Amino acid sequence: METSALKQQELPAAAKIRNLPWVEKYRPQTLNDLISHQDILSTIQKFISEDRLPHLLLYGPPGTGKTSTILACAKQLYKDKEFGSMVLELNASDDRGIDIVRGPILSFASTRTIFKKGFKLVILDEADAMTQDAQNALRRVIEKFTENTRFCLICNYLSKIIPALQSRCTRFRFGPLTPELMVPRLEHVVEEEKVDISEDGMKALVTLSSGDMRRALNILQSTNMAFGKVTEETVYTCTGHPLKSDIANILDWMLNQDFTTAYRNITELKTLKGLALHDILTEIHLFVHRVDFPSSVRIHLLTKMADIEYRLSVGTNEKIQLSSLIAAFQVTRDLIVAEA
Repeated sequence: METSALKQQELPAAAKIRNLPWVEKYRPQTLNDLISHQDILSTIQKFISEDRLPHLLLYGPPGTGKTSTILACAKQLYKDKEFGSMVLELNASDDRGIDIVRGPILSFASTRTIFKKGFKLVILDEADAMTQDAQNALRRVIEKFTENTRFCLICNYLSKIIPALQSRCTRFRFGPLTPELMVPRLEHVVEEEKVDISEDGMKALVTLSSGDMRRALNILQSTNMAFGKVTEETVYTCTGHPLKSDIANILDWMLNQDFTTAYRNITELKTLKGLALHDILTEIHLFVHRVDFPSSVRIHLLTKMADIEYRLSVGTNEKIQLSSLIAAFQVTRDLIVAEA
């Protein structure tokens, strides 16, 4: 029994790393590893080198490097031994009501560091999930203990952070990553993991992740594990997203077939491929912008599609909304014929 426990302890670190999800395995460890937002990184690097780090507020869509940036900063500021005593990281999964702000956060910020110069760091990830009361309590804590503690708030929606907290922090917006930045990083992971990927597979990855690096890596890993080869088709199948050919068929049916045939064909395709009407609608919307419709027809169509999208988000019946979508296209077809 003891020997098996010892063997467990002796498991090489490589084996542990091998089992990690790629998102964690390839998370940037230093500020130099980060691939995007070089202007923000150079500013933060300057703050650190001059030892003048202000309170930070990093915001922007998911998967753009906010948490990685501040963790890389923390690793640069503190050695491994003092990391635990100098950094407090709280996530949305931790309880962060007003009691936590008045309890652990307050006691961590108020205790001085003996034998260590410099300040402590409190990282509040997903701060937009904090209650209004907790945010109000936090602004006093931030003011009171600025001398020996720095706060870093990370959130997706800036509007959910109260103005009083925003004014106490230096704000940085992390925008979605561009394909030019994502592709080299994805190629690095592909090379390390020896993934069989085609060129259209890489394009599909970048398109579907829409600037979210975490999402791109997750899709890459799951597609690779499920199919062994990453192509456009396997990526779309793995994510349950409609293929371009499917969208072309749906549009063809809606504009060229009668209502009953179009409805039956689309319903069959949806059931066969397990497609969601919301995804179909999103793809068709992009297509409507590309096709050269008369402007009055396009306006009519986009308004109808916006209504359907809103109704879907409220949780209405997909079958009825699909009928409405087909009807909108059939009316559009008649309008085009009438105008011609």
